Amino acid sequence: MPRGAAPRVSSLADWQVSMAGWPTMTLVQVSRALSERVSALEFKSPVAYVYNPLAYARAPHEAYLKRYGKPPKRALLLGMNPGPFGMAQTGVPFGDVTMVRDFLSVTGVVGKPEREHPKRAITGFDCKRSEVSGSRLWGFAQSRFQTAARFFEAFFVANYCPLVFMDEGGRNLTPDKLPKAEQVPLFLACDEALQRTVDKLQPELVIGVGAFARDRASRALPNFTGKIGMVLHPSPASPKANRNWAAIAEQELQALGAL
Repeated sequence: MPRGAAPRVSSLADWQVSMAGWPTMTLVQVSRALSERVSALEFKSPVAYVYNPLAYARAPHEAYLKRYGKPPKRALLLGMNPGPFGMAQTGVPFGDVTMVRDFLSVTGVVGKPEREHPKRAITGFDCKRSEVSGSRLWGFAQSRFQTAARFFEAFFVANYCPLVFMDEGGRNLTPDKLPKAEQVPLFLACDEALQRTVDKLQPELVIGVGAFARDRASRALPNFTGKIGMVLHPSPASPKANRNWAAIAEQELQALGAL
């Protein structure tokens, strides 16, 4: 077993026991361990393609972790999983290319997933498509804090699940739509990574960006002594989010005490 790695466990209770006495892992170690575990999982139809940006976009992903993942944080903002034009391209959560490159100042070589859907090509920082959710979230951070350094003094942004799922036609499939038998090992690995991330960053708040992330955080962190809350997801699929998401999110963050 690699030094500092947690033993494999089959339930949250087992995992909590396994945490005792294990050293705090760096965020890079957490990422690599999670990447290895989820890469070994198998998914059946309707999932036809699985992208793991922790592997093929490791360089910018780990650059993001090293630059901005210094503890402690006031709040951890937790997303669901990568978007096809965001983290899938850049390795950064909510990783709209323009915002990652110009606001976060993160770049790096991005490779290719093992199997690539022809309609969902990975072109890394050459991707011309914008991820609306990412441009909204990081745009809010830029507007409110002016610089990435000031934002990350108090906040960190992560995704609960690192994988992108697509059907044969290239349609995005979210983790909550997977069969229960496939969710269990995936969520166990993601729960462990989230626990390790919280252990490292020591946030006062864990804030789900959307209900799924909030609910998963509540399940994964039963002994968390801070507050778990939620802000509206910035997805353009949400009519409410399309009506000035930044103003709504600021109000919600204020109500949680994050600002």
